Amino acid sequence: MTGDDVDFPPGDGPTSGISVTLTAGTLQAIRERVGKRGVSAYLEKAAQRQIERDNLDELIADFDKVHGPADPEAVAAKRARLTGGASNAGAAA
Repeated sequence: MTGDDVDFPPGDGPTSGISVTLTAGTLQAIRERVGKRGVSAYLEKAAQRQIERDNLDELIADFDKVHGPADPEAVAAKRARLTGGASNAGAAA
C-alpha cells in the first residue's frame, strides 16, 4: 500500500521528497535559523502551522455564517480578561 492510498493527517505518514522554489532571501533566513540540514523540518512545521491556520479560518467563517460576526467590544473584553490587561490593550502602539 502506498501513501497515495491512505489519508494521513498533517505531520503523519511517510516522508516524500518534492521540489520547492523559494526566494533567495527566504531561504537565507531559514538557513540562518536552522542550518542547511534543518530546512526540510522547518518547512514541514511551517506548512503544518499554515494548515492549522487555514482550518481555523474555515471554522471561524462557518461560525460567522451561522451566528454572525463576533462583537468587537465583547472580543476586546474577553481578550483583556485572558491577558490581564485593559479591554483596549491591543489598540495602543
